[in-house]
Amino acid sequence: MGRCIQEMFLNKVTAVFVALGVFSSGALAQNFPDHPIRLIVGTAPGGTQDGTARMVSREVEGLLGQPIVVDNRGGANGIIGYDLVAKAAPDGYTLLHTAVAFAVNATVYKKLPFDVSKDFLPITNIAVGQGALIVVHSSVAAHSVKELVELAKQRQLTYSSPGIGNGMHLITEAFDSRAGIKMLHVPYKGAGPALNALLSAEVQVMLIPPLIVSQHIKAGRLRALAYSGSKRLDQMPDTPLISEAGYPGFQMDTGWHGWFAPARTPPAVINKLYVAVRKVLDTPKMKEFFVSIGYEVAGAPPAQFQKIFQDDIKRWGAIAKVAKITADE
Repeated sequence: MGRCIQEMFLNKVTAVFVALGVFSSGALAQNFPDHPIRLIVGTAPGGTQDGTARMVSREVEGLLGQPIVVDNRGGANGIIGYDLVAKAAPDGYTLLHTAVAFAVNATVYKKLPFDVSKDFLPITNIAVGQGALIVVHSSVAAHSVKELVELAKQRQLTYSSPGIGNGMHLITEAFDSRAGIKMLHVPYKGAGPALNALLSAEVQVMLIPPLIVSQHIKAGRLRALAYSGSKRLDQMPDTPLISEAGYPGFQMDTGWHGWFAPARTPPAVINKLYVAVRKVLDTPKMKEFFVSIGYEVAGAPPAQFQKIFQDDIKRWGAIAKVAKITADE
């Protein structure tokens, strides 16, 4: 009898603690956010990720009523920034803005300080890149894809990217394979430094989304040879597709940009963030912005983005394996 009473007491105590946990989680979501949010970007300032992170966060903070501070943590292909988010408190105040390279890391790196599938919760994919431009320094004696390929067969060309295993790296390797050439990859700590290397002629070639190169193309510092998307860019109608430049069927997007939170962040907080981002993405201003840089807004719900994320771990990972892309820790 005494044991029965003891078990009943323990069950009631357990129920109380469970209820308190639910209440505290609900209270956290109801009051969220009540102080600034830190948005980690795993690249140096000046790149496409940085630009889209700042554009979206400025609008989202207006809906949430708290500042969103963009914190650039470039290096190790974003791993430094990713690890900060993985180990942050799961309360919605430390978030990650990243690109598809985040999904590729699981294949490219033998060991990571986190598990991309278990230590993060997807919030939404902000936008999906429609393609990348093949650009060369103005000093390079190539005015078309055909001339670039011929030049690459005559001498060693180098190309830059924001790191090992990112979308730009994979697309360039896919192009190399299709064209039967082998350009030398030179990784940098973000798209900004990688672009600076091209502008200073440290490297000759880069495949990059249009956002941060259009002004340099107009100024004559860089030359656009082709675009990897499925249709020509409205702002660059004279630039052919790679599929039109001698490689039929070659078409590659640059993947998504998306927001993640640490694992165990309350679902209500995740949903509140998703709703705010989705509202921002539905505005004409944001749609026009992303179209102008070769992207299209996405905004999939968390569960749907989770599926997209897991599928891309396999899809981009397969490309990395075929290209034999690996990296040390």
